[in-house]
Amino acid sequence: MSSPTPASGRRHDELRDFLRTRRARLTPADVGLPDGGRRRTPGLRREEVAVLAGVGVSWYTWLEQGRDIRVSGDVLDAIARALRLDGAEREHLYLLAGLNPPRAGAGPVAPLTPELRRLLDAWSPRPAYIRDRHWNLIAFNDSARDVFGYGGTDHNCLITFFTSVRYRDLHMHWAAVAPDVVGRFRADAARYPDDPEFARIAGDLLSVSDEFAELWDRHEVSAATQAVKAIRHPDAGEMIFESTVLPLADRPGQDLVLYNPRPGTGTLERLERLTARRGLAAAG
Repeated sequence: MSSPTPASGRRHDELRDFLRTRRARLTPADVGLPDGGRRRTPGLRREEVAVLAGVGVSWYTWLEQGRDIRVSGDVLDAIARALRLDGAEREHLYLLAGLNPPRAGAGPVAPLTPELRRLLDAWSPRPAYIRDRHWNLIAFNDSARDVFGYGGTDHNCLITFFTSVRYRDLHMHWAAVAPDVVGRFRADAARYPDDPEFARIAGDLLSVSDEFAELWDRHEVSAATQAVKAIRHPDAGEMIFESTVLPLADRPGQDLVLYNPRPGTGTLERLERLTARRGLAAAG
């Protein structure tokens, strides 16, 4: 009985096959090269990819053979350009080569798609919203408005957390969760060291919130993607939610934040009654 292939060996095999198949789908005309006559196999030759990427032919051959050689992000980007890889393929190449893919740039905020709008609405009566990497609110459902009081003046989750008296009064354990909130924001900021917007948001809060200033100076970080939020709603009473942050893969830097009533707390029943009352009020 043969022993299983080590993980590194499987990764090298995948890298070899991936590069070979990406080469095979291109013709010299696709990349601006002369035809060069009849070819035994379809696609570009290894030496042509090496020339296009600006790397040595032997080095590229070793890479495609899956040998254990040192690679850099700059070289992988050059190979990705030579092979006309799209964003998903470039990320796949990085992973197969054993490097962390670079994070996509911020870019303009993409319009909310009808599919995401329907997802937010379908999550009701549970609260849900979408935020960007700076924690700016992009969209939220009616339940997030009714339960957390989000409205037209709330543009950033972190700023609302530290500057809104209304939001602080709703939150039953505001002081206990504040360190984790700041730690998560600092961890997010560290992922984008060249983005000045994080420093601008933190600077604005430092000037208006002593609590934020004290926590920011601790330099603590948190990578939690799940949390518990307990609120005391003026109409519905005490409600406890479990929140989960889900990155939106096709919208870099944006997260879908979902709140689910914690079982056994009566939160779902209170939430449904609150939604029903809001519905009756709107109909009247």
